[in-house]
Amino acid sequence: MEALFGPYGVEWLNLLVRWLHLITGIAWIGASFYFVWLDNSIRPPQAGSALARKGVMGELWAVHGGGFYNPQKYLVAPAELPAELHWFKWEAYATWLSGFAMLFIVYYFNASAMMIDRSVADLSPAQAVGVGLGTLALGWLVYDLLCKSPLGQREGLLGVVMFLLIVAAGFVLTKLLSGRAAYIHVGAMIGTMMVGNVLFVIIPGQRKLVEAMKEGKSPDPIYGKKAKQRSVHNNYFTLPVLLIMISNHYAMTYGHAYSWLILAAIMAAGVLIRHFFNLRHAGKVSVAYPIAGVVLLMAVAIAIAPAPRKPAAAAAADVHPAAAGHSDFAKVQEVIQQRCASCHSAQPTQAGFASPPSGLMLQTPELTRQHAAKVYQRVVQSKDMPLANLTQMTDGERKLIGDWFESGAN
Repeated sequence: MEALFGPYGVEWLNLLVRWLHLITGIAWIGASFYFVWLDNSIRPPQAGSALARKGVMGELWAVHGGGFYNPQKYLVAPAELPAELHWFKWEAYATWLSGFAMLFIVYYFNASAMMIDRSVADLSPAQAVGVGLGTLALGWLVYDLLCKSPLGQREGLLGVVMFLLIVAAGFVLTKLLSGRAAYIHVGAMIGTMMVGNVLFVIIPGQRKLVEAMKEGKSPDPIYGKKAKQRSVHNNYFTLPVLLIMISNHYAMTYGHAYSWLILAAIMAAGVLIRHFFNLRHAGKVSVAYPIAGVVLLMAVAIAIAPAPRKPAAAAAADVHPAAAGHSDFAKVQEVIQQRCASCHSAQPTQAGFASPPSGLMLQTPELTRQHAAKVYQRVVQSKDMPLANLTQMTDGERKLIGDWFESGAN
């Protein structure tokens, strides 16, 4: 039982909260995608028909799971309030709450390892956490004010401005936090905007409509329009947020010198692809958007591709005999033991870790050789390991590992 109150227990908490976050995220995103599709797919009833007379602005027929469905959307609201209404809110709230819990479990409880990179900024753990929390609050406030300003009436321009502000936030965060922490806080900032839309705009607007009907008044359509605007924003935010959720597995992005620009390009590709689907649901097919998105992704992949590795024989020939000892495997293993094995071993000694990250163990020469390509990629190419360079690996040690790998990793 004692182990449950240490790093081992934190890992279980990490697993279970991450699982919850994934489940609730699927529910929220699924509902968001469905209702945007529904809005774009419904067709107006015939003029003078019974549906038109009762205020239905659009309907569609669908078949799923062995049954037929006939969703209808009213222009503002039905003449009478139905006995039971289904509200879509807890999916959003649970997703944000579980995501916020993940920030604490993974990043804030171990800020010195997960958020701070001394080569970027010499922050204390409290300062790093303050930057993270401040980003979430400031991001929502700026976004909400822009939506309520005259700019909010010009959707295209608002979208461009918000994209530039998010990119700017990413740039600033990469100058303050580690690459992983910067990326995840851009995603958390966007996620906070999304849940803020639900909590402060969409649900209150829907409550106003329901209250008006209960009082026998005609609901003000402005609340529905505002809710629809924020719902569409959430739809476009979704793919960038999903990308950031999985980005911590791909050091080639957050570990790059221009990580903020890479993130901007990938987010732009996600928005372009999402726009294609939104148009397609409305009956407009424009393949230029997904093509542009794919081309942008390919351009990023090519731009950040590592330099080709020399063949082992050629690399060995380039090593001067007097320097050959610097690539000796015994010295490489000594560096690995000193700089990497405190985390990457069967029983890590680095505080905050109960098991080796990603299951990668390097405590024996055999394991180092087995994972040579991964070590080379993360230590020499992306240089995002050791994590936050907690063990202070030097450039000379990285070169030693690089020379050994490029000489054949023998």
